[in-house]
Amino acid sequence: MIEQDPILVTGAARSGSGIAAGAFVKCGAFGGIMTNKRGLYENDKVRDLLVKPYLQDAGVDPLGQFPLPDTTSMLIPRHWRSQVQEIMEEEGYTGGPWMYKDSRIGLMWPIWHYAFPNAKWILVRRRTGDIVDSCKKTAYMAAYKNQANLATINVTTEDEGWKWWIHEQEKRWVEMMNEGVNVKVIWPERMVDGDYRQFHETLEWAGLKWNPNIYNFVDTLLWTSRKKKGG
Repeated sequence: MIEQDPILVTGAARSGSGIAAGAFVKCGAFGGIMTNKRGLYENDKVRDLLVKPYLQDAGVDPLGQFPLPDTTSMLIPRHWRSQVQEIMEEEGYTGGPWMYKDSRIGLMWPIWHYAFPNAKWILVRRRTGDIVDSCKKTAYMAAYKNQANLATINVTTEDEGWKWWIHEQEKRWVEMMNEGVNVKVIWPERMVDGDYRQFHETLEWAGLKWNPNIYNFVDTLLWTSRKKKGG
């Protein structure tokens, strides 16, 4: 079995975690087989065979939108570590840094922390207003178009719903840090303005080596944001 604990990349959906995960893969982190739809850089089997079924069995949204899991009453699967590792080994892992990225793992962090207590967590952040705008434009982010969901959390608009959702995730991130989880926060949007210093530091902290091709990779993904800023 794999002895080294992973790099775990999370954050609210639509925050740029796919950019971070893709860059980590290009800098040497093994992620297994990823179909990479919409630039997600998520391992398909871990997501579809472990993460989503766990959330469904818990009676919450497998997309991580609404309702959200309660981290104070989670059942901890005994074999989560071995199941994740088996998938990675089946998909070709032979050693070195490896990673799993998923916005939902921050919502179920006690499970991952129990399975991988020495993991390095990378929490991807973005301005709340930008996340809200992105969610509203993304077809599969539809939970807060639902009036019943809005009524349940005592808000009336989709914007308020997404803001509530972000705040709920922020509560869980604070829980992680208070429990001593090894977390580093990054803001990929800084790279829109060409500031890669934080990203360099994060790669070094994660045990990865900078790949000069990252500039082209990131610039392509951030092209729309650069254009909006007049870059």
